[in-house]
Amino acid sequence: MTKRIALYTGSFDPVTNGHLDVIRHACRLADELVVGVGVHPGKAPMFSADERLSLLDAVCAPIAAAEDCEFRTITFDDLAVWAAQRVGASLFIRGLRDGTDLDYEMQMAGMNAQMAPGVQTIFLPASPTVRPITATLVRQIALMGGDVTSFVPPAVAQALAAKVQRRA
Repeated sequence: MTKRIALYTGSFDPVTNGHLDVIRHACRLADELVVGVGVHPGKAPMFSADERLSLLDAVCAPIAAAEDCEFRTITFDDLAVWAAQRVGASLFIRGLRDGTDLDYEMQMAGMNAQMAPGVQTIFLPASPTVRPITATLVRQIALMGGDVTSFVPPAVAQALAAKVQRRA
């Protein structure tokens, strides 16, 4: 039997409870889940790539272990289809919060299918409790002194608080 490797890509700046929801469901579909942190020179993320990898490992590895799924993280600075080919993925995992996400993700899935026909896109709908959560809103709330503890795992909330305190 062929090992099912799934790739879930994003900026994860920071990883949110919405991301964890997708990861939990993805681990039930794959033998191995690879979370790919996109690194783009034109963007100035709040967390460095290494910090994002560390947070993802800390909060996601236990979820994967509970689902008996291998887990690892990578960074990539090129096309997601190339990252998928490098890790041997046959599945792209994409989370959907609403119809806007669906429209964008359908376009992306179509383009990816043209470039990498051997990699199937799987859409996972967000659970109702995490649908409104976006990393952008979490960053904005944290930077303005708001409480983000219901939107991110405790380790991420602590890391956000430390980042905000250093910026003050």
